[in-house]
Amino acid sequence: MLEGLLILNRGSAVPLPEQIYRGVRAAISDGRLALGGRLPSSRALAASLSVSRNTVNAAYELLVAEGVVSVRKGAAPRILDEKRLPPRFGGTQAGSAPAPSAGLSARGLAMAVDHWGATERKRGGKLEPGTPGLDCFPQDEWARTLRRATRGLRGGALFYDEIAGYGQLRQALARYLVEERGLRASPERIIVTPSTQASLFLLASILADPGDTVWLEDPGYLGARAAFLAAGLSVRPMPVDADGADPSVMPLDPPPRLIYVTPSHQYPFGVRMPLERRLMVLERARACGGLVVEDDYDSEFLFAGRPLAALQGLGHDGQTVYLGTFSKAMLPGLRCAYMVVPEDLAPALARTLRVTGHFANVATQAALADFIESGRYRAHLRRIRETYEERGCALAAALRSRLGNAVGLSDPVGGVQCAVRFNMPCNDKAVAAAANRRGFGVAALSAYALEADVCGLVVGFANAREGDAEACAIAIAEALAETGGQEAYAPPLDEMTGRGCRVA
Repeated sequence: MLEGLLILNRGSAVPLPEQIYRGVRAAISDGRLALGGRLPSSRALAASLSVSRNTVNAAYELLVAEGVVSVRKGAAPRILDEKRLPPRFGGTQAGSAPAPSAGLSARGLAMAVDHWGATERKRGGKLEPGTPGLDCFPQDEWARTLRRATRGLRGGALFYDEIAGYGQLRQALARYLVEERGLRASPERIIVTPSTQASLFLLASILADPGDTVWLEDPGYLGARAAFLAAGLSVRPMPVDADGADPSVMPLDPPPRLIYVTPSHQYPFGVRMPLERRLMVLERARACGGLVVEDDYDSEFLFAGRPLAALQGLGHDGQTVYLGTFSKAMLPGLRCAYMVVPEDLAPALARTLRVTGHFANVATQAALADFIESGRYRAHLRRIRETYEERGCALAAALRSRLGNAVGLSDPVGGVQCAVRFNMPCNDKAVAAAANRRGFGVAALSAYALEADVCGLVVGFANAREGDAEACAIAIAEALAETGGQEAYAPPLDEMTGRGCRVA
């Protein structure tokens, strides 16, 4: 049995997924596991090793990425036979020495894992999570701003003199964040990057060592999980309830180096963290010496009232790194995000940008500075808030009407996507795949979880066109019927007859 071949060292600096990967790889190389043989399912191996299923999945994904193991839906993972193994595995059964490898390093394999593939989401499909409304982007106005800003660029900004970000943008952002989010922000503390993903990777690389612990919301943002695992960190799931992430249940031994939260609009559930819980996060971080990474990815899209106070403005100075992005308010293709960091970290992060080359386009930065300073950015946000609210409410209404008590969701309070929870046992990855074969790009909710028992879909609404909400509700209903979930719930009642409506 594979379980008897794997010895995990939970105190090691090597993350558990990599330990499992190395153990399986070594057992294949020296003949203890037969070529072409089956491996335990991720659920069975996780139970026998007393680790999370996602830990085993991450290890299997490393083996798949290296071309050693194949995984098919509905079947146990299988070791490839000798003809299909990479050359370095050829002849490596007992009695043979493995050939030198010219492939990916262990770090490279960890970085190459496709964490998003498990969501069964289809890139480019309708209602894809995280996608802003393309029709809401002010193309003509942006084109004029970009031309004007590009013509005005001079001096060192066109070379390597402003690595941490274009000076005018950092000044505009500092004023905006102080006024709108109550941050402790100055231009010197702002680091501009091409994306939040780049920011997360930089933070994981420079603020923690392999084996250090990070607390991550469960369920939570896959990009954060990917960045932390790629850096070799030990990810510990932090449960999420109706008030957001709950750090009170987390053990302080080992203490976390980083604590990642999305308090303004939890990803993917969309709940808002009240003040009492926010203060608890800060107090817990202070008690264990951890640094809070506050991802404020879409607080601009609160549909009622003002955004709640950012953790960065509530806590002690130097306790929090604040992440922001223009990918939802504008477009992901502009490739511009930013961090507000403790003052003593700013020089080191700027130098790290020089090493990694994570620079944002200077013309885009100049145009964004102009857009913010002129007041057009705030006006743009006001316009799209109204549109996104209408689209989010239309989607929620269509899903409730079509699916009845099969789903649990309320009207979204902000953002560009919502979580749709199923009120029956089903395979949400199969449902997502079936819905996406009908032209959609929804994601399975369970793929965002480490240990949390959740089932549903994450559905975008910001880019919805006329008829998309109803069509999506029909596609999900058909997908549930196709995958066997239709028997677990009562269809909605027809208001006129009281009979069950047809779900299709």
